[in-house]
Amino acid sequence: MIDPAEKERLERLEARIRALKKAEVANTEKGHMDEHYSQAQLAWRMVVELVAGLGIGFGIGYTVDLWLGTMPIFLVLFILLGFAAGVRVMMRSAAEVQRQQMAEQAAKDDERD
Repeated sequence: MIDPAEKERLERLEARIRALKKAEVANTEKGHMDEHYSQAQLAWRMVVELVAGLGIGFGIGYTVDLWLGTMPIFLVLFILLGFAAGVRVMMRSAAEVQRQQMAEQAAKDDERD
């Protein structure tokens, strides 16, 4: 037979375990939502960077073509350069986010140990 004091101690322990599991589930759901929004923000950031590169290239090319009287040559050239610049900035942003995620994962791994 189990001593009443021992039984009460086990019930308190079970209650603590249930509370910790609920807190862990709540943190997991919150983390998933934060990750979802951060991924969406990253995608929009990359789209904006690419469109900005194209827009700036278009503006410079069109202006140079109007100034020199050579209509499509510089427009096409600077649009391609703007596209290349936009892709380069996107790749830099992706590398930055990857470094941040690796640092966060390393911190989580250190906490577990």
